[in-house]
Amino acid sequence: MKSRYLDISSQTEQLINESLMWDNHACMPLRADDTSFLPQLQQFGDAGVDIVSLNVGFDAVAWDNTPLMLASFRDWIKQHSDDYILVDNIAAIQKAKAEGKLGITFDIEGACALNGQLDMIEKYYELGVRWMLMAYNQNNAVGGGCQDNDRGLTEFGREVLDEMTRTGMVICCSHTGFKTTMEVMEYVNQPVIFSHSNPSSMCKHKRNIKDEAIKACAETGGVIGLNGIGIFLGNNDASVENIVKHIDYVVQLVGPDHVGIGLDYVFDQQEVTDFVKDNPQIFPPEDGYADGIDMLAPAAFPAIVQSLLDLGYVDEDVKKIMGANHLRIATHVWK
Repeated sequence: MKSRYLDISSQTEQLINESLMWDNHACMPLRADDTSFLPQLQQFGDAGVDIVSLNVGFDAVAWDNTPLMLASFRDWIKQHSDDYILVDNIAAIQKAKAEGKLGITFDIEGACALNGQLDMIEKYYELGVRWMLMAYNQNNAVGGGCQDNDRGLTEFGREVLDEMTRTGMVICCSHTGFKTTMEVMEYVNQPVIFSHSNPSSMCKHKRNIKDEAIKACAETGGVIGLNGIGIFLGNNDASVENIVKHIDYVVQLVGPDHVGIGLDYVFDQQEVTDFVKDNPQIFPPEDGYADGIDMLAPAAFPAIVQSLLDLGYVDEDVKKIMGANHLRIATHVWK
């Protein structure tokens, strides 16, 4: 039997159908009055993906845009319930898989969206936000960003971590500075993730993460989600071959229980190009941001599975990497 995926064996297609496929970070335009890009979520479904986390805000935009985005996205998904499910709990994940619908969770890139209010964490959680990272490239009230002079985790940052733990929101250290990251890992007593980060040993970039941080994440029981952004993969090469090299590196370092996928695909390519150009303080041109950013699209998911199998990965480990590890974190942390 021929697979419905290009260059994928029928045996690989069967594995995809049996697996929970999860992309832990994707970016739609953050314009609450514009849902025109949301139908493109079907690219995930066409690639066999079951769950995707959509970004609803980050530190570089006004904090009060985040609740507006949540309202807009949630309303659109409910209006298209034949194809999509809002995922608020583990049962909804299982329902999405069983019914062949795309399950949607939400994430926030940086704690500026709290506006200094701890009670916003629970409000965001109630609206479907299931992970939040500490800082987006630059320092904020919680801690340091990876493109800034990282001063470390603040006292308010510790209060944020405590509240996230109480609420059930997963703690993420992508885009976060090394000092703050290591202090987060030491402080918390639950799994921490890198939702979309690549190893700096494979590609030296301030946005990428050191082996020490990868090991610390794994020691918490966490998961490192590899992204498909060319400048973080190396040579601005957003290819399946390149991301699989990064996946394999992290697996060899900490094992298959601590690796996942967070492609960080941005659907409005022109918007991200313009935003990067207009905000050099967040995306320094000398760090490669000015060269144009190649991205691996959701359609790559089947080819990633095939490539891992071709490398000799056993089915069970492929299932972990493609989604089961994210499910483990959700099961452990979500309330």
